[in-house]
Amino acid sequence: MIKVSCLGTKLALAHSDYGFLVGDLAPVVHKNGIRLRFQYRGHLEIWSNFFSHGLYRIYPKKNSKEEGNAINTVFTKIKHAFTNKMAAFKKELNALKNKILKKLHLSKEEKRNLFERLKFFKRKKVDKVQPTGDSIEEVNERANITEEMFQGDMALSDEQQKQILADINGTDSRTKRQAFVYANAQTQWFKGVRYFFDDSADEKVQTVFKKAAELWMAETCINFKFISSKMLGIKMKLWTSSKKPKDRLRVLKGKGCWSYVGRLGGIQNLSLGPGCESIDKAAHEIGHTLGFFHTHSRHDRDQFITVYEGNILPKKLEQYALQSQELNNNYNITYDYGSVMHYGATSSSIGNNMLTMVPKDVQYTETLGSPFIGFYDLLMINTHYNCFGNCNGTTTKCQNNGFVNPRNCSKCVCPSGYGGDFCEKRPPGCGAELDATGEWKSLVDEVGNRTAGHIIREDFMKCNYWIKAPDDKKIEVKVVSFTDGVAVDGCTYAGVEIKTHSDQGLSGHRFCSWNTTTVLKSELNKQFKYDNGFSLTFLGFLCSSMHRGVDAAE
Repeated sequence: MIKVSCLGTKLALAHSDYGFLVGDLAPVVHKNGIRLRFQYRGHLEIWSNFFSHGLYRIYPKKNSKEEGNAINTVFTKIKHAFTNKMAAFKKELNALKNKILKKLHLSKEEKRNLFERLKFFKRKKVDKVQPTGDSIEEVNERANITEEMFQGDMALSDEQQKQILADINGTDSRTKRQAFVYANAQTQWFKGVRYFFDDSADEKVQTVFKKAAELWMAETCINFKFISSKMLGIKMKLWTSSKKPKDRLRVLKGKGCWSYVGRLGGIQNLSLGPGCESIDKAAHEIGHTLGFFHTHSRHDRDQFITVYEGNILPKKLEQYALQSQELNNNYNITYDYGSVMHYGATSSSIGNNMLTMVPKDVQYTETLGSPFIGFYDLLMINTHYNCFGNCNGTTTKCQNNGFVNPRNCSKCVCPSGYGGDFCEKRPPGCGAELDATGEWKSLVDEVGNRTAGHIIREDFMKCNYWIKAPDDKKIEVKVVSFTDGVAVDGCTYAGVEIKTHSDQGLSGHRFCSWNTTTVLKSELNKQFKYDNGFSLTFLGFLCSSMHRGVDAAE
């Protein structure tokens, strides 16, 4: 028998086996959410860690109905306390709305330049594919949890809430933090991420999480290790007062897609709810767990992106709050439009087709909201976790902007479109090496089977083309047409990516609108990379394009 009574912030719990225990009812005492501490005779305690959208089931499961109801009553009180705390943070954030708006305000000249650039943007519509939402933001909006998250999908500790408010206020005087991350080394998973699946995590959630974790792990020094529930001993039990729960990541199928930012200590949650069961969404949330904030909150964002506040829902202004230069250090790694941590161009918009973020190079608009972990995402996380120390003294020479793989120092991590041990080859699989001439040549590529209907896929398929021209020539590519119905931010279902920059580490221009009719010219005179990929939901995708060689001076 368990009897529970709440007196202010005190919790009294009488248990037939454990005797009389008293603890503090203190929401967000522990950084990763809630820690209940039921103290017994001064030196025994029960710990419980959970989040308001996380676990409500009680362990062990054989509790009587009365016991379960009593404990659930306590958990409900704690949930309300947590919700009230986040509401207080949001209220303070809303009070700073004018400061955020001031930073987003565009002069008449800036607006004129923006509208001039948009004349070259061809997309006429944004498609809606999945009823649960095509982006993390849409999924969470439908799940009705955005008001309990920061910037749509981030759960915050008390300390992080205070730091964000101070940062916007301009009152935080501490030294720089790394890569969207609070610099305290305690927030990093230097011993690797040990994770387990909650009972709510079905096979699909488990599969996409494992595959996304493998993508982060394959080309970094960060290890992910699965811990079974039996090994973890997660069921409600007694701990000595000197012990704390070990650092673990609980993966659950809660409401929406969300994660805490960085390692907080103890057990913390990552949710992949209905609509989040895809590798790209799991990879984004794991990025938060490892310590990333959103790319579009970098202090240097405005050098690369124009945010148009006139198209932003007023309640979503917080999404565009910048980190200050004093507190945000990106290791001198350039801004990448194709970062998996970047939201889409219509994020938080007042209308379906309304752009809230426009790249300085407008042809990158559909790249925003990418489903792929970017090359510079990998470089930044490796730098942040000091992974390159694993390869001190290595003689490996990487080509085409690649860097040494800290998991295997004899090989390289390559930008998309490159393969081989040293990034000197075209990746294996479909595609080809083509020669550009002075006349337009057509290229029609079909990935999958367009006549087979729709299916939910977990993985991506890619075909990589290298188009070459003589040394004194450059290359033009004209995108002619696409399969209709997949025009979403980031081209997360299907699209073509064209790399034109001399820095091949940057993501390319991505397109998935059927009426794009875009012409691009390469900065390179030797190589031009053409990439066609698709992932979730569609079995087939057809792309038609043309290419030719032109004089370098043209």
